[in-house]
Amino acid sequence: MNKNMLRQAQQLQASLAKAQEELESALVEASVGGGAVKVVVTGKLKIQSIEISPDAVNPEDVEMLQDLVMAAINEALDKAQELAQSRINTITGGMKIPGLM
Repeated sequence: MNKNMLRQAQQLQASLAKAQEELESALVEASVGGGAVKVVVTGKLKIQSIEISPDAVNPEDVEMLQDLVMAAINEALDKAQELAQSRINTITGGMKIPGLM
């Protein structure tokens, strides 16, 4: 590996490390049921918060609330993964690097 390639690899590694740090503080939100349930997730796929509207709480239909919470979480996680993939692709130019994502 020549000096130029080594320097490029080091720059790529530094850029990826910075992107990983940025993803820790990046937040994405998903809302379902007309705002009945909102979930905020970090770019590192950690749930930051869950908000449930009092109108969504019906003791006669707990299953519906469970479905809304699950849908909001899944949507938020999908958005966070898309954000992470987008940031990584920006750095790597879409090149697939084993062990990354």
